Amino acid sequence: MLELERVAHVYGHTPVFRDISCRAAGGSITLLLGGNGAGKSTLLRIMAGLTRPSSGAVRFSGTSGKIGHLGHSTFVYPALTALENLTFWRDAHGLAETGDGMLKILDRVGLAARAHDRAGTFSRGMAQRLSLARVLLLEPDVLLLDEPDTGLDAASRALLRKELLEARGRGACVVLAGHGVARDAPPADRILLLERGGLAYDGPASSFFSPPAERACCA
Repeated sequence: MLELERVAHVYGHTPVFRDISCRAAGGSITLLLGGNGAGKSTLLRIMAGLTRPSSGAVRFSGTSGKIGHLGHSTFVYPALTALENLTFWRDAHGLAETGDGMLKILDRVGLAARAHDRAGTFSRGMAQRLSLARVLLLEPDVLLLDEPDTGLDAASRALLRKELLEARGRGACVVLAGHGVARDAPPADRILLLERGGLAYDGPASSFFSPPAERACCA
């Protein structure tokens, strides 16, 4: 479970958001929505422990204690092959995954045939899929993704959705920032809407499309 209690972030003298309190349970997908500049990426980085909140607290619980974060930067090393990239991240995290296991992960993201190609030759979408493989390598309890379908074609988006559902199925807490409700909402169990520096909606995805007066906010 991931829990935020009265989290706020101030950039310079400008508050980005404040008093954000919410929970995301294991075995669920939460979709974080909001306009450009609403603070979605910053909030995800705070959830991941990469940015300290100006105030408030973030807590999470899980069996492995691992958090996977997929941001706008792919953290792919262009001079290394796809397999060498995964090997680097395996060693950096002290994992025991075998070469065959990493090839299976590359196959999951549709890159098995390019395992020995340098990542610098990859398109943006392929680099994004390799970055997803990097995160999947961890099998994290908490999986945080910032607009993960950027640069992906329809087939890759379908693959991404499959991985999100599988992560939820194994009990992971999944939170992703999205920019398109029609595309991103179907697999979500819960929706958070960042608006005017706070949470304008925190509740079931099934209720999000109801008229505002009927929404079960903060359910």
